[in-house]
Amino acid sequence: MKTGKVWLVGAGPGDIGLFTLKGLKVLEQADVVVYDSLVGQGVLSRIPENARLINVGKRASHHIMRQENINQVLLEEAQRGLRVVRLKGGDPFLFGRGGEELELLRENGIPYEVVPGVTSSIAVPAYNGVPVTHRNFCSSVHIITGHKKAGEEYDIDFHALVDTKGTLVFLMGVSALPDICEGLIGAGMEKDMPAAILQKGTTAGQKRIVATVSTLEEEVKRQGIETPAIIVVGKVCTLAEKFAWYEELPLSGWKVLVTRPKELVSRTADKLREKGAEVLELPAIRTVPMEDQSRLYKALDHLEEYQWLVFTSPTGVRVFFEELIRHGKDIRAMGNARLAVIGEGTKKALQERGLLADFVPSVYDGDTLGKELSELLSGGEKILIPRAEKGNEKLTAFLAQAGAVVEDVPTYQTLYEKSQLIDEKKEFETGQISCAVFTSASTVKGFVEGTKGLDYSKVKAACIGRQTKAAAESFGMKAYMSEKATIDSLVKLVEDMKRSE
Repeated sequence: MKTGKVWLVGAGPGDIGLFTLKGLKVLEQADVVVYDSLVGQGVLSRIPENARLINVGKRASHHIMRQENINQVLLEEAQRGLRVVRLKGGDPFLFGRGGEELELLRENGIPYEVVPGVTSSIAVPAYNGVPVTHRNFCSSVHIITGHKKAGEEYDIDFHALVDTKGTLVFLMGVSALPDICEGLIGAGMEKDMPAAILQKGTTAGQKRIVATVSTLEEEVKRQGIETPAIIVVGKVCTLAEKFAWYEELPLSGWKVLVTRPKELVSRTADKLREKGAEVLELPAIRTVPMEDQSRLYKALDHLEEYQWLVFTSPTGVRVFFEELIRHGKDIRAMGNARLAVIGEGTKKALQERGLLADFVPSVYDGDTLGKELSELLSGGEKILIPRAEKGNEKLTAFLAQAGAVVEDVPTYQTLYEKSQLIDEKKEFETGQISCAVFTSASTVKGFVEGTKGLDYSKVKAACIGRQTKAAAESFGMKAYMSEKATIDSLVKLVEDMKRSE
């Protein structure tokens, strides 16, 4: 059997935007993904559907699998001829025990690569306005593991650290904060040396406490802190308030669930991230072409006979033109047919294929599309509507009442999806997710299918139209509707929801 290969991939500190291009490319080609608890949810959501998942835990004091067993798993999966990605929070070689994992692979002749990751020791301070070096304050930075085994003394030369006069960054040291502060003071560090603890940096849960080495422990007790968090000691901590930028973004501190079909998620997610939101991309639905396209092909054979082609979604556009090519035809077969679309997204999908919409309704929903388009008809027009298996019946009814001959052809169907990796129900129950974004009634229904038992009154829903809002409200969600049925308007709605809190 062909020998497989292992990639040690650093997933970064949490923000999907800090995951490297090479890391993403390798992950998308994985057969098996062996992942840590500290890998950000945004990165987890990029794991391909067909990859086998192995969760090995690896959070402080809570290991699902011992390190030697992880090493063995990597070896065995590679020996089966598979592409194995060992996905690790931060960087694989910075207290990630990546070197230990390579030793067994090397001994057994397994090829491997290391894909470095952005380390939290640099990124988290940066997201909190703390430059780990600054020539007015220090000329070095030192990264130390704060983890120690229970009942054992630190194997750290605190005197040497103090003598460096550099910035000190302690990873995995929250539970040992008192020992770290005492060790530094005992080694001669000034008691009023600035110090900070930085929680869940680069994510919506980011929080910062700045104090001094002698007062940080008391401030943590007073204000509270959650793991993962890092400790930074040095004069650069005084710059946090001056240089803070992340919390000034309009959606910082908000975690937003985006439920669109996977092929349509990115633009919505990108715009929300630009505003500072942590975006969880978990498509609630998946669209697939109908297996039997005989009705569509029959229409395509006489495509030049239609006066109007009506598209009700970007997916409808994509599937129509894919099937057109598959049937041995191209846009020349459309003759003089005019094109109607339900809204901006569908209009853009046509533009990407070199076509301009002749009609867009004043309100982007099926009812208005049918009502307003029917007013342009004189009767007898042949209209083709290639769309979802379950479409808006009122659309065809309005057109038929105007005397049109309507061919309403299902070209794709909508399937519900649920994440294997992330418990959406728990995220809402614990208040981790601030709101969910829905762009169709079907995404609402798909979300409900994947979160059965959730008290939906806990869900704030940002909806793109009346039908979507009505679907969310029917399940008891607190629903809001964007002014226009566009992604920009939807993002503005989410901003308004946060401001009104």
